[in-house]
Amino acid sequence: MLLEQTSNFSIRMVSVNGHESAAKEMKLTVRAHYSLKALIDLCLQPEDEPVSMRAIAQRQNISPTLLEKLLVELCKAGLVTATKGRRGGYQLARPAAKISLADILAAVGELSDRDRQPLAPEEAADWVSRAIWQRLDAQWQATLRQVSLADLYYDARSWQAAQGNEIEIVI
Repeated sequence: MLLEQTSNFSIRMVSVNGHESAAKEMKLTVRAHYSLKALIDLCLQPEDEPVSMRAIAQRQNISPTLLEKLLVELCKAGLVTATKGRRGGYQLARPAAKISLADILAAVGELSDRDRQPLAPEEAADWVSRAIWQRLDAQWQATLRQVSLADLYYDARSWQAAQGNEIEIVI
């Protein structure tokens, strides 16, 4: 399975051979989108240099108020660390390859219980529909766990290079 961006705020799961698999589409909220932008921005920074929230907000065109809330949530989830003081800021808490898309979405409350649970029996037309959706949901969750922040970072860089753009992270 691959993730394919269909718009700025939407991701569709497709099979390896390019055929869409049962229209499982995830709409990214502003919170999820901005969290990803902030984390990819941190990927660009040297590991030993904290980055100010204000610098991330300016580079990624994110409201500083919203970004601060998101960074607090990402800190609580153990995805970023915060250093106080004049030379303080934020850094990734672990390598980008060790942070999954599922980790990020869960940290900012974008993986609801509904997303993690199979369909309730009354929601499925019959047992066949229920079985299909259970399999799709299991694949969807597995895919979110397999896609790392490093993957997203390299995908963004590759896409921009293919567009002939200078390498700057805009997702």
